[in-house]
Amino acid sequence: MIQKNLDKWIVGAALTMAASVLLPIAKNTLRPMAETGIQGAMGLVNRTKSTIQIVREEVEDIIAEAQFERMKKQLDREIAILNAEDRQAEIRQ
Repeated sequence: MIQKNLDKWIVGAALTMAASVLLPIAKNTLRPMAETGIQGAMGLVNRTKSTIQIVREEVEDIIAEAQFERMKKQLDREIAILNAEDRQAEIRQ
């Protein structure tokens, strides 16, 4: 039992000493990697935003063209009805 506790103390002390040496190295190594990762994520977010904006504009253009075509067909129908009514009025006279 004493041997197990002694082993745990030795391992704990070794890990504490190793951590005090390894943490500054890890900090200096991981910080640039984290900064690069954050920059990459920001770039991805910006590209995603611009892609969404482009898609939105394209969809708006498609909707506007469809509305214009629908309005044009409706006007053509109304003109055809008016022309037919004018012809019928001329025939009656």
